[in-house]
Amino acid sequence: MDYETVNTGDEEAMEDGAGIENESEEENDARIEAETPKERKAREEREERERKLRARRRRLIPPFVMLSAGAITSITMRVLHYETRPMLIILLCVLVGFYIAGDVIRYMLDKFEEQIEEANMAEGEVIEKDLAEEDGAQNKA
Repeated sequence: MDYETVNTGDEEAMEDGAGIENESEEENDARIEAETPKERKAREEREERERKLRARRRRLIPPFVMLSAGAITSITMRVLHYETRPMLIILLCVLVGFYIAGDVIRYMLDKFEEQIEEANMAEGEVIEKDLAEEDGAQNKA
């Protein structure tokens, strides 16, 4: 017995080239509805909560990097039978160095997120301006 697959309407449309990828940008923009002030406020509050959560998580990067490096260093020096005094001096230098390295990583991630937010804000302003210009042109006609 042969088993055939049955194409649904969606699959046939995709085969015919009428998929979402083939839509023009204008048709896609027409589908996007303008946000109401209430929706915009809710979205902004959600984005602010997400930003704060990422900042809290990022704040833990320097201590995690420092403690991981310190653990590896102390175990290695213990296995290699270092004396206590040189071991503590080396461990202190490693902890300080890796704390600074973790802080640099955190700073870079903060800057990257800031740049992404600025790009999104600029993109949002352009979209809003385009929508406002289209509404003005339609009202004149």
